Amino acid sequence: MYSPEKNLLHSWQPEPLKLWKNEDSVKRQCQKTDIIEQENQEQKISVFNNLNRGRVAIFIDGGNLFYAALQLGIEINYKKLLRCLTAGSRLLRPFFYTGVDSDNDKQQSFLLWMRRNGYRVIAKELLEFPDGSKKADLDVEISVDMMTLTGCYDTAVLVSGDGDLAYAVNAVSYRGVRVEIVSLRSMTSDSLINVADAYVDLQEIKDYIQKTPYSKNSLCCNL
Repeated sequence: MYSPEKNLLHSWQPEPLKLWKNEDSVKRQCQKTDIIEQENQEQKISVFNNLNRGRVAIFIDGGNLFYAALQLGIEINYKKLLRCLTAGSRLLRPFFYTGVDSDNDKQQSFLLWMRRNGYRVIAKELLEFPDGSKKADLDVEISVDMMTLTGCYDTAVLVSGDGDLAYAVNAVSYRGVRVEIVSLRSMTSDSLINVADAYVDLQEIKDYIQKTPYSKNSLCCNL
């Protein structure tokens, strides 16, 4: 007896497996997978999830972050950092404050990269002190920008542990802004944490914001 189902079953043949043309294709596909998995992990671990943060403005004390990264033994990937701090919220703009040495070509190249990748860079020339050390204090610039932009954002993410910024943080809080502090605990003033709505230790998120060297065994991209 003729059975169309039986006939179709016998006539069907599995399609041959499609082989990758070359190793580069495999690497590119794995890199895409790694990026998707990394984004999912960042969304799961982000301390900012499930919060009504509204529009977010990010203020980064470059010098403070640099020394925190040295303490942690990592190099910051600034695209990962931005994605982690934003955590899916609407971003007003990330501001990056730093002292600059006009003779340092490597630093100038880095700051140019930052500008071309979404950061608003606020720079001040480094001052040299009698002991030979160099420093640029940008507390005033950070404070003024936080105050001036109040009304344009709902949540401020301040990447700094400098206690001199506590007054500005308290001031914008009185104007209805939520303030989140992100810094290394050992380099953070208690006075700053006490006036913030939330605090995040860089130690807790370092694996998600550091650069990852490329290797054949680990196909992770530095975005």
